[in-house]
Amino acid sequence: MPKPCNPNERKRLLGNPGKRALPQPVLELRAVSQADLEAVPEHLGPEGLALWNSAWGSAAAWLSPDSDLPLVISACEMADLVERARERLNVTGTPQDTRALTGLTSQLVTMLSLLGFTPKDRQKLGIRL
Repeated sequence: MPKPCNPNERKRLLGNPGKRALPQPVLELRAVSQADLEAVPEHLGPEGLALWNSAWGSAAAWLSPDSDLPLVISACEMADLVERARERLNVTGTPQDTRALTGLTSQLVTMLSLLGFTPKDRQKLGIRL
């Protein structure tokens, strides 16, 4: 199986070790502003709100309010769903609710991974903390 290619952003950070011509960046991301942070969707519950604050607080360096906002909102909504599924499982204890919680948690982890919330994903994005 071939080794995956490094993203162009990572090659730029490393000083372009292969010395091949790299395409110009296509997109310049706008920095997060205070107005973006105050535009919290009103329908978010406590877990979703906590994720919202975490996303725009700790990940504002690499998240864009223009391109990443829909995924951040979806992840926050998913965090609320995971919490509701967890509460339901604690009451019922049924296998169906266990599967529901497992599936929702897996989807949330995938969304968080797309947003760069794991060390491996931040490395792929060329982000060092």
